[in-house]
Amino acid sequence: MISSSDLSEEQKSAMRQWAEEGADLSDIQKRLKGELALNVTYMDTRLLVLDLGIEIKVEDTEEADSPSEEQESGKQGEEALEAPPEELRGDPLPDGLSADSVEVTTDEVARPGAMVSGSVTFSDGAKAIWLIDEYGRPGLEPETPGYQPSDSDLSEFEKHLRALLQG
Repeated sequence: MISSSDLSEEQKSAMRQWAEEGADLSDIQKRLKGELALNVTYMDTRLLVLDLGIEIKVEDTEEADSPSEEQESGKQGEEALEAPPEELRGDPLPDGLSADSVEVTTDEVARPGAMVSGSVTFSDGAKAIWLIDEYGRPGLEPETPGYQPSDSDLSEFEKHLRALLQG
C-alpha cells in the first residue's frame, strides 16, 4: 500500500493537475502506472486523492447549467441525488409539503463498513445518516436519538434509495 508521504512533490502536483484537467480516479490510476511507473490499486488511488485533498470534478451537463444541491448546501464530499422519476413518487405529503422536501445525498467515499452511504434531511428538518452495508442491509442513524421520520418521509426516502440502487 502506498501513502501520500511516499510521493514526491512532482508526483503530487501531477496528480493535482490531472484532476484539474478532468481526470477521474480510474484515469489517475492509469496515469500513475503509465507515466510515473507507480503500481497502485484503484483503492490506493482513491486514498491518495483523499489524503492530498484533491477534488475530482464530475462533469454533468445538468449540473453545469444550474447550481446543484451540493453547491447550495456547501457540503463537501457529497454528491446530490436526483429526485426519482414522477412515476416513482407517492401521494403528496400533508401540510402542503412537496415530495421534494426529503433531500438525500450520497457520500463520495462510503463510510467504513458500507457499500454506499450518505445523509438525508426529512421534511421536518431532522437529519440522519444512512448506509447500505456489504450485505445489502439498510441503516438509518438520526442526529436526534429516538427520532422517527413520518411514514410519508420514509416512503419518499426509500424511493430515493431505490432510484440510486437501480442506477
